[in-house]
Amino acid sequence: MNTYALIRADLHRVVPDKVGLKALLQGLRNPGFRYLFFARLKNGLKFRAFYPILWLIVRNYTYKFGFQIPVENLDGGLYLGHFGTIVISVNARIGKDCNIAHNVTIGTARGLHEGAPLIGDRVWIGTGAVIVGKIEVGDDVLIAPNSFVNFDVPSHSVVIGNPAKVHPKNNPTALYINNRAYS
Repeated sequence: MNTYALIRADLHRVVPDKVGLKALLQGLRNPGFRYLFFARLKNGLKFRAFYPILWLIVRNYTYKFGFQIPVENLDGGLYLGHFGTIVISVNARIGKDCNIAHNVTIGTARGLHEGAPLIGDRVWIGTGAVIVGKIEVGDDVLIAPNSFVNFDVPSHSVVIGNPAKVHPKNNPTALYINNRAYS
């Protein structure tokens, strides 16, 4: 997917049903979208003369907002609701139309599940959740706040607690993921 399509999907999550400069300026008021916008531009830039400027902007926002998010392995439609520490491993992959709250860690583990997570489409990750190891989180999953997930999670389920427990449920993210960029 090209950089423009990824940015447009991210913008749709913040400013739905609007396109153009006015929508972009409105979206740039949101710290999560602002970070993703400049990080995706830096990553997908063909003309390298602007790279140092974009690198400085992204670096500034990394410290200002607490985001450590490599955008190389992120699909479009990511929504960061609040700024606050969000750490994502460079090896983790995140699908389309996902929400990530503040104080979330999606990281690499050693030992039994050595590696980084693969997170599906339409996943809502609550405040303080920790997702680690070479695991797969299916599509349409709600991970409750403060949950610790280090095992595979099937699609269409809710994950609650520490240690986490999986509860199957049809369409658990229907009321949580709004303004979907992809159907």
